[in-house]
Amino acid sequence: MIYTCYEMIRDCRADKGEGWSYFVSNYTPIIRKLIAHYGGDFENALALLCKPESSLFQSLDPAPERWFIAEMRQQIVASLPQAAPEITLDLETVAEALAPLTLVEKQAAWFETMRFTPRQTGEALRMAPATVEKIRARAAELIRGKVDSWRRELLSENGHILGLAAAEVKTKDCLPAKTFLDVLDGRSTWRGREEMDLHAGKCWRCIDHFCRMAEVVELLRGVQPLTEEEAATLKKKLRIETPKTSWWRRRAL
Repeated sequence: MIYTCYEMIRDCRADKGEGWSYFVSNYTPIIRKLIAHYGGDFENALALLCKPESSLFQSLDPAPERWFIAEMRQQIVASLPQAAPEITLDLETVAEALAPLTLVEKQAAWFETMRFTPRQTGEALRMAPATVEKIRARAAELIRGKVDSWRRELLSENGHILGLAAAEVKTKDCLPAKTFLDVLDGRSTWRGREEMDLHAGKCWRCIDHFCRMAEVVELLRGVQPLTEEEAATLKKKLRIETPKTSWWRRRAL
């Protein structure tokens, strides 16, 4: 039997051991990868999420697993303490400065706010790292022309603030996660891709959303559930009762 992300959300919301046991076993490795990338404390992040009242488990609508992981990523990143950058950069300035760039170029630049290296960005967007570096150099110069104080790391240093600001911008034409996943999976039609390009090319919320979904695709590469021993140790710390379920119940991909 397949145990779906929807069923896990339902069971965690009801504070059932089966849901929490599944969440800890399957999503702890992803949480660790996020903490390793963005910083913070793993145990604090896990404790933050493992609550029935967490907004992560409030939606009972069936949703793709990758959507759930993207939401989990947002909660973890938003909870991390951040030092104020020496030079602040707002989203409006970024949008104005980078307006001449194409959609793909804006995505390559935006990945810098998410602390992705040129190599990591190239893997996510399927382009050469050298191309990413050229795009970022151009983006940096465009931003330099719009601010009074500047340095090369300005985008990455303001990444946390810019990410939160972009997530708050929403219009009636903003695209759902499925649209971005279809593009990333190569399932999008020509018309669907054209619609995305037209809207997302000028919407920084959708640029951020697309990059987060691309990040999730990379996060899932090679991820394996915890061993029974590792899961048992964490569940004991979190006081999660291990359910007696059939051994053949497995994760839906």
